[in-house]
Amino acid sequence: MTIRRAAAAGLTLALAALSGPAFAQRNAGGYPEATGEAIYANVCQGCHMPDGKGAQGAGAYPALAGDKRLAAKAYPAMVIVRGQKAMPEFGTGLTDAQVAAVVNYVRSHLGNSYSDALTTAEVASLRPKSGVGGEVKPPG
Repeated sequence: MTIRRAAAAGLTLALAALSGPAFAQRNAGGYPEATGEAIYANVCQGCHMPDGKGAQGAGAYPALAGDKRLAAKAYPAMVIVRGQKAMPEFGTGLTDAQVAAVVNYVRSHLGNSYSDALTTAEVASLRPKSGVGGEVKPPG
């Protein structure tokens, strides 16, 4: 097989893989995970660590375990949806239901015991009307 044919075959395989349902979902701005635990495991724990205790190294990743700021259920939702400081926004990639699920998971696990659940309607009200933040700002 020539290099040109091998490259064409590789490109064809790559395009076929990218046209699958998982890519279509991610390309459309979505993550396939449905539960708060799965979203945390696949989206959040890379920075905040599996135990939620954060990390120091190439950057500072704050601890979520025992974080008193999580008492206000809107706070973590706004940070996820809009981003804050070095944390990118995930509002374009997570649905309202996914944001609520991961917030409720973090607030009731990882050394946290907040029981008042965040609803999808509350998440929807926190989304910016235009653009995305970089700082937590009031809705609107």
